[in-house]
Amino acid sequence: MVLRQIPDSNLAQYSYLIGCQRSGEAIIVDPERDIERYRDIAAQEGLKIAAVAETHIHADFVSGAMEFAKSDPDIQLYLSAEGGDQWQSEWAKGFPNVHLLRDGDSFKIGNIGLQAIHTPGHTPEHMAYLVTDHGGGANEPIAMLSGDFLFVGDAGRPDLLEQAAGLEGTQEIGAKALYKSLRKLAKLPCHIQILPAHGAGSSCGKALGAVPNSTFGYEQKFNPALKLALSASEEVFVSFILGGQPEPPAYFSNMKHVNKVGPATLGGLPDPVAMTLADIAIHSGRSDFIIIDTRDRASFLDTHFVGSLFAPKEKFSDFTGSYVTPEQKIALVVQDPTQVADFVRQLIRIGFDHIIGFIPATLIEMAPETMKTTMRTARFSEVDALAASNEHLQNLDVRKATEFAVAHLRNAKNIAHTRLLPRLLELDLKIPLLVSCGTGMRATGAAAFLARNGMSVICVNDKFENAPQNLLAR
Repeated sequence: MVLRQIPDSNLAQYSYLIGCQRSGEAIIVDPERDIERYRDIAAQEGLKIAAVAETHIHADFVSGAMEFAKSDPDIQLYLSAEGGDQWQSEWAKGFPNVHLLRDGDSFKIGNIGLQAIHTPGHTPEHMAYLVTDHGGGANEPIAMLSGDFLFVGDAGRPDLLEQAAGLEGTQEIGAKALYKSLRKLAKLPCHIQILPAHGAGSSCGKALGAVPNSTFGYEQKFNPALKLALSASEEVFVSFILGGQPEPPAYFSNMKHVNKVGPATLGGLPDPVAMTLADIAIHSGRSDFIIIDTRDRASFLDTHFVGSLFAPKEKFSDFTGSYVTPEQKIALVVQDPTQVADFVRQLIRIGFDHIIGFIPATLIEMAPETMKTTMRTARFSEVDALAASNEHLQNLDVRKATEFAVAHLRNAKNIAHTRLLPRLLELDLKIPLLVSCGTGMRATGAAAFLARNGMSVICVNDKFENAPQNLLAR
């Protein structure tokens, strides 16, 4: 048996290739949309991809299952039939090789057996898969592909349908379902490997471990969510699992719909061309055109194109997914044109397909003054004086609610940077705004977004630990 975990570090996501060396067949579980890299990996192992399976309808990336199905009519698709009609992959209805799985159903890829286990909670239709290497002589599973159900150090969050998709009243129902699903695992052998769909950095949980996989026995001992599900009451577990979950990026609300009805077929990656200042001028000022500046924070704060957003490499998917809408046409400011392909790949993975060009960073220096601007900044030591000179200054903290609860500035309003887009109307666009976070990074991204939306902003480019004690709420 061949088992390959295929990471996407930007989304902290894992896809899996499982192959049978005897038959030369492989299955891809939870693929992203740019599918050629999976074929390349399969070819390296001497395998051909014969099937694709999904654990659930994803909220954090565009699935590649339909891309596989359209590119090869012989591909077998394994999808959940559980959760009710509302939670089915509608796009798959027209494909002849679709296998809709119920709890306990099994199928084989060569000599490798996979058994579907219905594990609702994160989503109603969620499936985990037990993997058995019959070709190697095994008669019990070696691993569980746990999707967004069970992570290393955590369990899948049950509140996303309510927090991201707006389905009110679903988070407590999901938490109770998750409790029951986790308790179903109590008799699993300790040796079974846990192969999750996400690791540390994903918004699909609150305490995901950085270790890429684990064993059930280890998680049974040291995973707080699993331990609580197996030992505590439903009420205690529900309170624990719903508390302290991070605010999801705005693009999550669109992903469920896209993956349910089916994304547009790519057929290959977009290949944006270099733009000139004249090209930028033609599009400038249009609401459906947006410049995403991928340079470092200091360079962006110093000078950037009017109306552009800040999304550096280390925060690219997070910031873009929080401030851009799928219909907008995107141009990328890049320090090095060789970076473009990677940024394009990140964009299409979260459903942003309209990438019309890239802008070499050197053009900013050459641009006329009317096309560029700077960001006003301050340190925390200057906040008192700024407030005294402007009694109507709004104070916005864009950290997570959990961070805000520990300590925050007096009179600060908290909206996590990931939720600014849907909550923009809560701010008075006519009153200047002081934007802060923990280090200045999220504040810079948020300030750029707010400035694009017509607000007068001051970015606190400083660490929160430098805030004077007299500024903190008591």
